[in-house]
Amino acid sequence: MRNRMVATGAATLCLALGLTACGGDSDSGEGKTIKLVAADYGDKASNASKVYWNQVKKEFEKANKGYEVDVQVINWNEIDKSVKNMIQAGDEPDLLQTGGYADKVADDLLYKADEVMSAKTRDNLIPTFAEAGEVDGTQYGIPWVSSSRVMFYNKDVFKKAGVKAPPKTWDELAAAAKKIKDKKAAETPYALPLGPEETQGETMMWELGNGGGYTDGDGKYTIDSPQNVETFEWLKTELVKPGLTYANPASTDRKTAFADFAAGKVGMLNGHPSLIQMAKGGKVDYGVAPIPGKEGPLKSTLGVADWMMAFKDGGAEKEGVKKFLDFTYSKKMLAFDEMYNLMPVTQDALEEMQTNGKHKDLEPFFEVLPSAKFYPLGDTTWDLVSAEIKKTGGKAVVDDPKQVLGDLQKKAETAAAEAK
Repeated sequence: MRNRMVATGAATLCLALGLTACGGDSDSGEGKTIKLVAADYGDKASNASKVYWNQVKKEFEKANKGYEVDVQVINWNEIDKSVKNMIQAGDEPDLLQTGGYADKVADDLLYKADEVMSAKTRDNLIPTFAEAGEVDGTQYGIPWVSSSRVMFYNKDVFKKAGVKAPPKTWDELAAAAKKIKDKKAAETPYALPLGPEETQGETMMWELGNGGGYTDGDGKYTIDSPQNVETFEWLKTELVKPGLTYANPASTDRKTAFADFAAGKVGMLNGHPSLIQMAKGGKVDYGVAPIPGKEGPLKSTLGVADWMMAFKDGGAEKEGVKKFLDFTYSKKMLAFDEMYNLMPVTQDALEEMQTNGKHKDLEPFFEVLPSAKFYPLGDTTWDLVSAEIKKTGGKAVVDDPKQVLGDLQKKAETAAAEAK
């Protein structure tokens, strides 16, 4: 989600025509197929990620005679399960772009980043994100895109409800949501998506607001800490029971919440940069503000990076995988970042987005990213724990929070013990 260097001349033409390098033919790779599995970031056919990847495929194959790219794009709700089935069947992809990598490292499935990317390409990665891809000091995860989170609010809804300013604390948020409900200013005063799409993200944002989180300073899981239990007790008591959010947040995905906000049905919610385009498309007059915490705005918001990784047993030759990654991680990454209004992970794209005057709406996100908190990505059990949170974490706002979080804590501790 970031890239530097202003493209000029032929490079600008290249960006206009597609997403990949405009280089000449490479060495022949006749009969070589690179299998890519990627997550879908789109919300409709016109911005489906397959549109992007098919263009990458076309340009790469043109520039590298003999190579073929087999692209499979999978919905976020299904990709983890689908990839797990592929691995169990011995049908690993050559490249996977998704939300986590560490569990694959634990199973010794991945190439090291320096084995499948040139030094020039690696040096163009923003260092903090490259480091976030490390396990025990070795980089396996290759950052793909990044984002930080802020609170979005509908200015027209606030005006109709008599809410004069975005809330800074939980109590202010609940009070604003009550006004929105009482005035019938929006169908859903606060959108709380704790469905399986991204339960772990919404959960962490709320936990950070009460001094909580998934791990302590030593990296040990603290899912059922007193702070986290208190957080979910508050959500259950102050938002869910009074009907200030969805009736069943545990079955409501982020995709639904974003679509509702873009349709003018939501007063407030936590969001990432891609919501900007959706809000504009829906002609919603929106504002953004720091996410409210228990006592005040979050000092550290949630930062998220998605990842690319290369499998050792995928089938394609390592040299072909390297060609494809170097090709894709060139300046043409900018096209993906701008397609979803996400922040880049390469330095040339970052510089371009900060200087071309087209991304003023991203400035609040750039501002909070340096102090953002990330998931425990380098923990080889995180993907397993995250999957469990996605399955049952949302139930903590409708059932007994202590029991739901306690069950997740036991599963996390078991996974950590088995990983030793």
